[in-house]
Amino acid sequence: MSLAPALLLSMPQMIDPHFARSVVLLCEHAAEGAFGLIVNRPSDITAAAAVRMEPPVDEPNDLPLLLGGPVEPERGWILTATPPEDVESRGVGAGLHLSASPLLLRRVLTARPLPRRTVVLAGYAGWGPGQLDAELEQSAWLIMPVELDLIFEIPAAASWEMAIRRLGADPHLLQMGHGVH
Repeated sequence: MSLAPALLLSMPQMIDPHFARSVVLLCEHAAEGAFGLIVNRPSDITAAAAVRMEPPVDEPNDLPLLLGGPVEPERGWILTATPPEDVESRGVGAGLHLSASPLLLRRVLTARPLPRRTVVLAGYAGWGPGQLDAELEQSAWLIMPVELDLIFEIPAAASWEMAIRRLGADPHLLQMGHGVH
């Protein structure tokens, strides 16, 4: 049974630096594996500074670049709550759309004001067959429904703690050996 779409919240004992205190939008979950995007890991540069397009982007905005995960960090994604027009995209559920369209990327990088409920991410989180299910059985992740404000409006530094609190838990009380099931 697919859990996607959902938000995965790493438990405090997650020591992998790519996933510590992470909020992951789980986009696909099947027997073949799972695919997600970390939505609360900002990089130190803007999306436009990370992108090499021909011709170069004229007058780019300062939309931040999020680090979507450690797999294929050179691969870019546009995640938006607005259905893209005239470009290839796919719905991932919860009113979200995912695209890798260069045309949409150019539009997003030059939009003024900054596009609402739209983020640009580099890389993704991937799990092989059964890997995410095993991590869930080990209480490495909490699962919650997708809440768009946690992705687009809550500052990245606060979204993990806010999400845990929305589940009714105190993140400071979730300790090693006291996993939530």
